[in-house]
Amino acid sequence: MACRPTSRPPATRALSATESAAPSRQSRLSLKAIAALVCTALLVYGADQLSKAWVVSTLTERASVPVLGDLLHFTFVRNPGAAFSLASGSTWIFSIAAAVVTVVIVVFARRIRALSWALVFGMLLGGVLGNLTDRLFREPSFGMGHVIDFIEVWGFPAIFNIADIFIVSSMGLFVILTLRGIRLDGTREVAESKPGNDIDAAAEGERD
Repeated sequence: MACRPTSRPPATRALSATESAAPSRQSRLSLKAIAALVCTALLVYGADQLSKAWVVSTLTERASVPVLGDLLHFTFVRNPGAAFSLASGSTWIFSIAAAVVTVVIVVFARRIRALSWALVFGMLLGGVLGNLTDRLFREPSFGMGHVIDFIEVWGFPAIFNIADIFIVSSMGLFVILTLRGIRLDGTREVAESKPGNDIDAAAEGERD
């Protein structure tokens, strides 16, 4: 008795084609996210270093220049501590911490698929590298250099720089994305349904 040909092999071939297309799509998204991360980091780092170069060459240390009346001043100070002049005297600790953060971001970059997370890590990387450059190459010594701060806002208790702004902004965006349940790959976490909700949904289905 002759056997009829089945359509299963074509279906199998179609499934294989779909599966083979999935990794390439993820790869494209990954490259786009990494490009966004790198571009963001370069923009933040460039803005930070250019602004600091301008401050050092133009302003007198400790002198305050009004920019927007009493609301905003440019006050050139050298900060041996962390962001917003915190923990002065522990420069070498923050140099090591910044180097560790940089390595962690580079390692995790390949896992990022969402552009929102690429923006978070790009801002953080650019800001960390901006202040790390100061600590490594500015006076008084390698790894102990003082960070250039110059932005003074009325009512705010510390003077800061552009790198600090983006570091703190990245942390804020990190919290927002985490609370919204957005993963590194761009998918969103779905809250687990409770047993009671499943029973109610089944009862509604029976009534329908």
